[in-house]
Amino acid sequence: MISDSLLKNADPLIAEVLDHALSEKEISVKEAVRLFDAKGLDFHLVGMVADELRRRRVGDIVTFVVNRNINFTNVCIKQCGFCAFSRDFREEEGYFLPTEEIVRRAKEAHQFGATEVCIQAGLPPNMESKTYENICRAIKSEIPDIHIHGFSPEEVLYGATLSNVSIKEYLMRLKDAGVNTLPGTAAEILDQEMRDKISPGRISVKDWVEVIKTAHRLGINSTSTIMFGHIETPEDRVKHIAKIRDIQKETGGFTEFVPLNFIYSEAPMYKHQLHEQIRSGASANDVLITHAVSRIMLNNSINNIQMSWVKEGPKMAQVLLMWGANDFGGTLINESISTSAGASYGQLLKPKDMRRMIREIGRIPAQRNTSYKILKKYDSGEQEDELDKVSDPSQFGSYFELVKLDKYRYKNPRAK
Repeated sequence: MISDSLLKNADPLIAEVLDHALSEKEISVKEAVRLFDAKGLDFHLVGMVADELRRRRVGDIVTFVVNRNINFTNVCIKQCGFCAFSRDFREEEGYFLPTEEIVRRAKEAHQFGATEVCIQAGLPPNMESKTYENICRAIKSEIPDIHIHGFSPEEVLYGATLSNVSIKEYLMRLKDAGVNTLPGTAAEILDQEMRDKISPGRISVKDWVEVIKTAHRLGINSTSTIMFGHIETPEDRVKHIAKIRDIQKETGGFTEFVPLNFIYSEAPMYKHQLHEQIRSGASANDVLITHAVSRIMLNNSINNIQMSWVKEGPKMAQVLLMWGANDFGGTLINESISTSAGASYGQLLKPKDMRRMIREIGRIPAQRNTSYKILKKYDSGEQEDELDKVSDPSQFGSYFELVKLDKYRYKNPRAK
C-alpha cells in the first residue's frame, strides 16, 4: 500500500492524479500527460501506484503463453519508415513460406507444447485472395486445437480488398477458416497526421478502428498495442491509449495492451534520418513511465499489460513487471520483425527461464492460453516442459538464415 505521507511529499499536481488513480477514477488525457513530467520521488511514485493497481487488479500472478511466431513472408507493398523486415518483391532477400512449411512449423510448435501460433507477415503484391484462409484451414486440419492468433488489421484490410468484400464479410471468412483472435498490431500511433509521416499509405486510423470494432462484434477478440520512442510526444501516446480505452468501453474485446519500444538501428526512417528529432527508441525511464501510465489509464478497462522481452530484454522485463505489467508475453520460438530491425532478443525464451525471472521478483508464474485462462500455475518447485528440453534453439531456424534460403525465395509474379 502507498502511504498518504508519500503522496504529501510529491508535487501537488502529480499527487492529485495519483490519488485519483488509487481511487480507481478514470484518468483524463490532461492528467495522464502530467505524469510524464514526473521527476525524482514523483517518478518513482508513478511506478508504485501502477504496481499497486496491478496488484489489486490481477494479483501477484505473472502469466506467459507458449507460442510460436510464423512470419511467413517479408515481401510487402508498403514501405513503412519503422520497418526493417519488409522487402520489395524485386529484392533478393524476399521469401515466402509455402503452406506446407507453415503447417510444419505450427505442428512442431504444438509438439513442444505451444497452444498458440501467431501468423503475421508482409503484404505481397498480387497475393491470391484466399491465402490467409487457406493457411488457417491447413493448420486447423492438422492441429484442430491450436489457437490461431492471426492477421493484423492491415492484413485484414488487404485480404478484404483483394477479395472485393466488406471488412465484416472478410472477418467472417477468416473466423470460419479458423482464426481465433487478431493481433492488434499495425496501430503504431493512432493519429493520422503522425501515421502519414512515419508510414505513408499504412492503414488509416479510421480503417484500423473499423477492423478492430467489427472483429470484436463478431466475437474475435484482439490484443492492442502502441509503438513509441520515435517522433511522437507524450500527448500523442496518451491520446492513443485513450482511444484504445474508448474502444474497450464499447466492445470489451481487447485482451491486453502491449507498449512496444521503437527498435531503431535498422529502421529506414532512423538510418536515413527522415524526420527531424527522431529518437533512437525510448530511454529506460521513458519505457518505465509509459508502461506505468498504460496501467493507470487502462486499469479499469483492460486487465492485462504485457511488456515485450523482445524489445526490452529479459532484465528490463523484470523491472517492468514492477511498473504495472503483469504478462511476460510468449516464448515466440521465432521472431523476425523486431529481429530484422535490430533487436537483440527474439529467437526463444524458454518457459523455465520465464518462471525463474518471475520468481526472482517475488511473483508467481503461470502459463495461460491466448484468452488469459490459466492453464498451469507454478506455486513452488520446478518441472521441465517440452520446450525447456531444447538445447539448441537454432534447430528452429532463424530469420537471417531464412532470407538466404533459395528454396523459399519469393517468386516475382510479374517476372516473365
